[in-house]
Amino acid sequence: MIQVYEARKIITMNPSQPQATHIAVKEGRILAVGDLAAMREFGEIRVDGRFADCCLMPGFVEGHSHALEGTMWEYPYLGYFPRRDPAGVHWAGAQSLEAAQALLREQAERLPPGRPLIAWGFDPVYFEGARLDRLLLDEAVDHLPLVVLHASLHVMTVNSAMLELAGLHRHAEIEGIMVGDDGRPNGELQEMAAMHAIFETLGMNLFETVGSPTTLWRYGRVARNAGVTTITDLYNPLTDEGIAALKDVTADEDFPVRLVPAMAALAWSVEEGIKRLQGCLEQGNDKLYFGPVKLMTDGSIQGYTARLKWPHYHDGHANGIWNAPPETLWEMVEAYHQAGLQLHIHTNGDEAVELMLEALEGALTFWPKRDHRHTLQHCQVIDHAQLRRASVQGLCLNMFANHLYYWGDIHRQRTLGHERCQRLEPLASARRLGIPTAIHSDAPVTPLGPLFTAWCAVMRQTATGKTLGEHERLSVAEALEMITLGAAYTLRLDHLVGSLEVGKFADMVALDCDPLVSPPEALKEIRVTATILGGRVHDAE
Repeated sequence: MIQVYEARKIITMNPSQPQATHIAVKEGRILAVGDLAAMREFGEIRVDGRFADCCLMPGFVEGHSHALEGTMWEYPYLGYFPRRDPAGVHWAGAQSLEAAQALLREQAERLPPGRPLIAWGFDPVYFEGARLDRLLLDEAVDHLPLVVLHASLHVMTVNSAMLELAGLHRHAEIEGIMVGDDGRPNGELQEMAAMHAIFETLGMNLFETVGSPTTLWRYGRVARNAGVTTITDLYNPLTDEGIAALKDVTADEDFPVRLVPAMAALAWSVEEGIKRLQGCLEQGNDKLYFGPVKLMTDGSIQGYTARLKWPHYHDGHANGIWNAPPETLWEMVEAYHQAGLQLHIHTNGDEAVELMLEALEGALTFWPKRDHRHTLQHCQVIDHAQLRRASVQGLCLNMFANHLYYWGDIHRQRTLGHERCQRLEPLASARRLGIPTAIHSDAPVTPLGPLFTAWCAVMRQTATGKTLGEHERLSVAEALEMITLGAAYTLRLDHLVGSLEVGKFADMVALDCDPLVSPPEALKEIRVTATILGGRVHDAE
C-alpha cells in the first residue's frame, strides 16, 4: 500500500509542477506528486490527512550553520537580543554592561570553586563607552577563570584569572592578543590562533565539541523545530572521534535531519586535510554527506576583524586580521581545488572576497573544472565588480541575510556607512547575474530559522525597522527558493533534496499557512508544525 500525504497546498519548488495537493511516498522517496487522481494510478493507497489544513514544502536546507548550536546552550547566554533555548527557556539577554556583569556574577555563584565559567553570545558593538576587557570582567568575577565568547565566534574576552592561567599575560606581542594603554594584554583575544591558547589551557575546545553525540542530537532537534531537514556543520575538525559520532548518530532512524559536515581546513596541514577528507567520502549514509571543506579567511565585520577594502571601516577603526597569511590561504585554495574537493570559503569583508576570487581564478586556470560549485560564504559587502567575477568563475554564494536585522543599524552608523549598506547582502544583484545563491543563519551566531532568514531577505529591515538596500530585496518566492533548492545546490545535493520531485527523498516541512499568499511581513511568524524526513513524520516541539 502506498503512503500518500494530503495538504491544503504543496509548494514543490519544481518549475514543471509548482503546486500540488498530494504526494506519494515509497521507501523514503517521492513516488508521485499531483492530485488525488494521480495518486490512485498506483493502486491501493493510504491517505494521511494530518496535514490537510497545512501547507507542505520541501524541507528547509540550512547551508551555513554550526553544530555548536547544540553545544552553546550548555553555557549561559550573554547576548544582546532575547533568545529561546532548545528547551523553550527564555533568555532576556543583556542590554548593558552592568546587566552582563550581573548575569556573570549570578552564574559564577552556581559553580563549584575553581571551575571556569564560560558564557557566550556577547556583542560589544552594541555597547557605547568602554569596551569589555579583563578589568570589567574582574569586577563581575575575579575568583575563578572567566571566558566570554562573542556572538561572532571570532573573538573572546577573558578575565585576569584566565589570562594568568593561560600564561597570556606575558605574550602581548602575539597577533590577536589585544593590549591596553599600559601595553599589557587587556583580555580580548581575536580570531582562532589567539583563542586556541585558552581552549588548550582549559583542556577543551568548543569548536571540537561538535563530535559529541549529545551535541549532535540537540542540534538535530533544534533543526527539526525550525523546519530544517538538511543542515550543515560548516566548521567540523573531523577528528576520528567526531567522524565516529557523526556516523553513529545519523545511522539512528530517529535522528531527524540529514547532515553535511564541512572539514575545518585550518585544523590540519593541507596534505593531512586532503587525505582525511578523501578518506571520509565513502563513509556517509543517507543522512550523512562528507565532501565540503571550510576555509576561514577573515573574521566578522561587527567584531572589526573582517578585512575590508579601502576606505576600510567607516568609523576609522583599524582593518581586520587574517586567520592565516594570504599566501597560505591562496595555496590552500589551489591544493584543495586540485584534489577535486569543494571549497566553502568564509569571506565577510570585500578584501577577503578579492583575495579568494584571485586565488580561485588562478586555480581554475591551471586546473579547469566545470561544475566545481565552490561557494563564498557570507560575502556581506561583495561589490558589483566582484559579483560579475564570481559569475564568470561559476561560483556559488551563500549570504548571511540575518545580518541585515541583527547588525544592519550598527553597519549603517559605524562599520560601513550609507553606500556600502545599500549592497549589504546584495541578493537581488546576485540573482540578476544568475549566480546560484543561498541564504543562511550561521547559527549559533543568530538563531536557526529559515523562515526568519527568508523574511530578512524580503524585507531587509534592521532591528529598529529601517530598510537597507531596497533594490536588493527578494520576492517571497525567490527567498523560499534560496532556503530550499538554492541551498541544496551549494551542497551538491540538489539531486536528492530541495524540491519535491519523483525520485528525491521525501523530505518536507509542514507550515500552518501558505507563505506565498501570506503578507511578506508575516513570513517570520509562520509556524512549523512538523517535518517529514524520508517519509517519516517528526512533530515540532
